[in-house]
Amino acid sequence: MKRVLSCMAVACALSVSVPVRAAPQVAPPAYRLGVGMSDITGEAAEVGMMGYALLEQKTAGIHQRLRARAFIVQEAATQRSAVVVITDTGLVTQAIHQAVLARLKTRYGELYHAQNVLISATHTHAGPGGYSHHALYNITILGFQKKTFEAIVDGIVEAVDRAHASRAPGDILLNQGELTNASRNRSAAAFRRNAAADRAVFPQEIDPLMSVLTFTQGGKPVGALSFFPTHGTSMTNANTLISGDNKGYASYHWEHEHAGVRYRESKSPFVAAFAQTSAGDMSPNLNLKAGSGPTDDEFENTRLIGLRQFDKALSLSTQAATRLSGPVDHRMRYVDMSRVQVDGRYTPDGQAHTTCPAALGASFAAGSEEDGPGPGIAKEGQPNPGLATVGRWLFWPSDALKQCHGAKEIVLPVGQMPVGTWVPSTVPVQLLRIGSLYLASLPAESTIMSGYRIRRQLARTLGVGIAQVLVVSYANAYTQYITTPEEYSLQAYEGGSTLFGPYTQPAYQQELDRLAQDMAAGKATVNTLQPVDRSGNQWDLQPGVSMDQPGAGRQFGDVLKDAAARYAVGETVTVRFQTGHPKNHLRRNDTFLEVQRQVGGRWVTVADDGDWSTRYRWVRIFAAESAADISWTIPSGTSPGVYRIVHRGDAKAWSGDILAFTGVSGPFEVRGR
Repeated sequence: MKRVLSCMAVACALSVSVPVRAAPQVAPPAYRLGVGMSDITGEAAEVGMMGYALLEQKTAGIHQRLRARAFIVQEAATQRSAVVVITDTGLVTQAIHQAVLARLKTRYGELYHAQNVLISATHTHAGPGGYSHHALYNITILGFQKKTFEAIVDGIVEAVDRAHASRAPGDILLNQGELTNASRNRSAAAFRRNAAADRAVFPQEIDPLMSVLTFTQGGKPVGALSFFPTHGTSMTNANTLISGDNKGYASYHWEHEHAGVRYRESKSPFVAAFAQTSAGDMSPNLNLKAGSGPTDDEFENTRLIGLRQFDKALSLSTQAATRLSGPVDHRMRYVDMSRVQVDGRYTPDGQAHTTCPAALGASFAAGSEEDGPGPGIAKEGQPNPGLATVGRWLFWPSDALKQCHGAKEIVLPVGQMPVGTWVPSTVPVQLLRIGSLYLASLPAESTIMSGYRIRRQLARTLGVGIAQVLVVSYANAYTQYITTPEEYSLQAYEGGSTLFGPYTQPAYQQELDRLAQDMAAGKATVNTLQPVDRSGNQWDLQPGVSMDQPGAGRQFGDVLKDAAARYAVGETVTVRFQTGHPKNHLRRNDTFLEVQRQVGGRWVTVADDGDWSTRYRWVRIFAAESAADISWTIPSGTSPGVYRIVHRGDAKAWSGDILAFTGVSGPFEVRGR
């Protein structure tokens, strides 16, 4: 009986046993990811600024430092990599692209190269210029500025190095949404010449799409790469302080204010880049007037437009649920844009056309009324036979060139100038794939309709939705604007600045589509062209620093005007120091100033020249004597206590030696409210 009962118990137990639920399978990370950043701030005084093309607009200090932010994606299975670098610069010139690629080849061999490295600018108009090897982009800077060039190249390479060193298994989360209060179409009349069906895609005449890639390692966010089109022109052409403009502020706010990054101290900082897409006709000046909108204060506009981008990007990042997976792939080739035969499949009229040797029209001289008006010698979209006549007398553009450019009144035939090489014509087109997302890079600034038509074509060829294809402008070289043939016909500023004639946009569409066809078919892309290295043929008319001299009875670092005894939150502290020329030492990855608080008998730095609350302004007093005006607007949340301002500078002696010095203000009290 016992044996029977025992057998029955076993049988019963077997019959009612509950199956054990298997643990959910978590897919291993598809990629190895890395992020990194570095300082690329160039010469902070007496160098022409890049963007508005005004001789009189020269750097005179720093509001915020400029940075390069790098993201590396490496496919775990194949080790195939893609590198995206976003720089707080007006442009990525071909000179920068060539120099960075050469440095990366020395460090990494064939791991990072022209096929898989994409470098794009935020297009700030508030940085030092002179970093091109082509005359058009150096002429208002008075030549090639070697120190600024090297600062940008060094910083980009350092950012890639840091991203490479930080690689670890991780995931990329994608989210997309719409931001409608950070841009206006500054060339609406030209936009309205496009086909009605195309215009219907953008009912507000802006491209509101924001795409955010969140990079995670071990489930923790380590970086974010956001794409949204709006010009880097919140700061006007009257500004002379270096600034990353609205996208630079968006990065700063996410990194410093939200993620707690301290740029000179953090070893593995969160990296937040705000990249451009098709920003050619997108203005941040919401009142369509330079320096106007949302307010009439250019600094506040910079902050607000940046903050709106940050707010939307953070919201998308925190709600992101789409995990990218799939291959990393890349295609790139160089194209001579001055002679592309464009197939009728890519043109609005269905006919074959050709591009033209580069030329600028009368509307280029007008500038953009909404962002940066020119000297008043031309008006956008209006014929200017006088200016065109001057261009003919000086440069004699051929009848064939004039016929090729159609509606454009040629003023500067920059592709056929008698002396020097003014613009690049052999430029890179590139297509990167990161899982289900495709980045198509353009060496120019495309209008939203130009970008849309390119994206639509590539999406068809690749068999994906159009939201999975993004155009990245200002990438790897710079050749002015890309307008559609219809927009070009009006010859507004963007059309007058479309270098290669009315069929520039269809030409880029065709050439990128060839890359997409190769990628879809798994074919290698054949590249037969290489741009010329023009680094050995540069000129510079900017005067250097002969020497620095303090005022009579003074020493470098002396306080010429000290702080008051006490301040309240919201007030501004200003101290003037005897200084040397900032060209003597750029202090990259360092600072010209520190705001320090007394804590337990020692001084602790709470802000430097990379912070929004500080401004460093350099002033020439007389001849070799100069001063540094350092200000700190005390932000809300500042702890009450005793503070001081420290200035760090460098002076050039008559012997040529560079001598570092430090100046310190008197202590002052900050009271709470």
